[in-house]
Amino acid sequence: MLRCRWIAALSLLGTAALAEPGIMLLPAIGTPKGITLTGRVLKDVPTHGSSTLSKNLRRLAASGWEGAPLTLKLAALEGKTTSGHDGDFSVRLEPKDAPLELGPSTAEAHAQGIATAVAQVEIQDPAAPFFVVSDFDDTLSVTEVVKREKLLESALLKDESTQPAVPGMAALFRCIKKLGAHPPSFALVSGSPIQYGPRIGAFLAKNGFPFLGLYLREINPDTLENYKQPVIRVLMKDLPNDVVFFGDSGEHDPEVYAQMRAEFGKRVVRTYIRDAGHSENKQRFEGDVFFHETKEAAFDAAAHKIADPTCVKQEFGESPK
Repeated sequence: MLRCRWIAALSLLGTAALAEPGIMLLPAIGTPKGITLTGRVLKDVPTHGSSTLSKNLRRLAASGWEGAPLTLKLAALEGKTTSGHDGDFSVRLEPKDAPLELGPSTAEAHAQGIATAVAQVEIQDPAAPFFVVSDFDDTLSVTEVVKREKLLESALLKDESTQPAVPGMAALFRCIKKLGAHPPSFALVSGSPIQYGPRIGAFLAKNGFPFLGLYLREINPDTLENYKQPVIRVLMKDLPNDVVFFGDSGEHDPEVYAQMRAEFGKRVVRTYIRDAGHSENKQRFEGDVFFHETKEAAFDAAAHKIADPTCVKQEFGESPK
């Protein structure tokens, strides 16, 4: 039923709603040894639309540009590729001489005669104790995925300005970012469609989250399930640091992260799962920190050297009993 409603909604959108070609370059995290840049070349970049519904429909209906020649740049590095059948692209940039500079930087994507795009990236310090992998829906934003009508409403009738954030999560992530002299980086690995990249980025900035690299789903028959694990495996291969996971109980985060613990063992420092429904079976959360309020996760993180204790106390007050 939900899928039929999505199709019906998309069928209301005509090509006149679309505008000029463009590039969507996603924010990313990497190491001094290299970084992978991903995104999409679009035949028509959606216009803002006369309503939130039309804006979201235009985002979802934007078609990819196959065969566009691309040049990706970061500092002195440059790589070339051609966009795939959905307009998607992925380029690995690795320095041969001096390593990439730690911290934030700006990457560029150029498609000659088509468009240019820029995106923030962050080079993770190899000395950082861990990096963070987080889900989005019902972990950082209130989406209510377990309620199908609410999910549809969130996807089509909300945007970066009206989508509510999970209370306290931005503060917790800021406290994690303040941990020690070698702060961790953040990667958002989500089933949200790649077309929502700009919307998600704007939501994170509006709600005060620290920078997160975005690793979103290309919606096709191959990504109906088990789409997070390959992304996390690549991040674990590229980044030498341990990892901390954040997710929720609404869908499959507990099972995905349990699989990652089985594969990567002690490199998984801690797993936090927010109660977002479907939480009757407590066996799903064995090995996780299962929390109802963000404050619970924050003080646990402070106690386990995952978040700065002073920051947590300032943001959340006294520890819960």
